[in-house]
Amino acid sequence: MLERDLQELLAVEGSLEAEIIKSKLESFSIPVLLQYEAVGRIFGITMNGLGKVKILVPESFLEEARKILAE
Repeated sequence: MLERDLQELLAVEGSLEAEIIKSKLESFSIPVLLQYEAVGRIFGITMNGLGKVKILVPESFLEEARKILAE
């Protein structure tokens, strides 16, 4: 999975929600990369944009991932 091929599926507040979404997508064989905002990750803060996690998937899986999350 090359980083240049990744597209942002969505962004969530906090790693717990991101990990749940990642697990769901991976159960459908969709590769996922989580991109954490550094300060929130270090200090465990999830307010005012700190703790934001971007959920990235390969462009070829983007529409399928959107459909899965819409269910």
